[in-house]
Amino acid sequence: MEKIYTGKTKDVFKLENGNVLLKFKDDCTGKDGVFDPGENSVGLTIDGVGDVNLRMSIYFFEKVNAAGIKTHFISANLADTTMEVLPAKVFGHGLEVICRHKAVGSFIRRYGDYIEEGADLPAYVEMTFKDDAKGDPLVIKDALVALGVMTDKQYEDIKEMTQKITKIVADDLKEKGLVLYDIKFEFGYDADGNVMLIDEIASGNMRVYKDGKYIDPMTLSELFFA
Repeated sequence: MEKIYTGKTKDVFKLENGNVLLKFKDDCTGKDGVFDPGENSVGLTIDGVGDVNLRMSIYFFEKVNAAGIKTHFISANLADTTMEVLPAKVFGHGLEVICRHKAVGSFIRRYGDYIEEGADLPAYVEMTFKDDAKGDPLVIKDALVALGVMTDKQYEDIKEMTQKITKIVADDLKEKGLVLYDIKFEFGYDADGNVMLIDEIASGNMRVYKDGKYIDPMTLSELFFA
């Protein structure tokens, strides 16, 4: 296999059949040894987190596919913590899409003068460029279209898909007594420009609370699969 990318939480390889293989790692984003899905650098390593992130990704990708929402997921191999996916082009040099149900994290750091921490948000969608040096700057729709990163339709498709996928995840967590505060996704597009969900859907990419208390990724995975 040809290694084509070394990521913070996954390495990416090109397969002979034209598809792509993602190898999940035990690294998590955070700062000063504390997990934070909103951070743009690896802050800690948690033994086994790659395995549980893959398990949760399989679970949710299958649900999202069943709902008729296009993803890159094909299959997975838990024995070697890998997932085979369709090839996809990323938007620009990489784009993160966040859906927020509660005002926490970087949202409250930016807008805390206007809203209380933990206040409800209406499935608020925002996008940031993946750029560690610039701190993953926010980017609005008009800029994305003007810069040629995506079309107006692709933006609207991503927003709609993000809100639908977030509802699937939030509803599932709610059944387990868990509350989704926010979640981070990545999207790409195929040769025809059709948008698809890529990367992962895992505990390391979401903030979840139970009885008002934050649940760390490993504990969340344990609760989720209990």
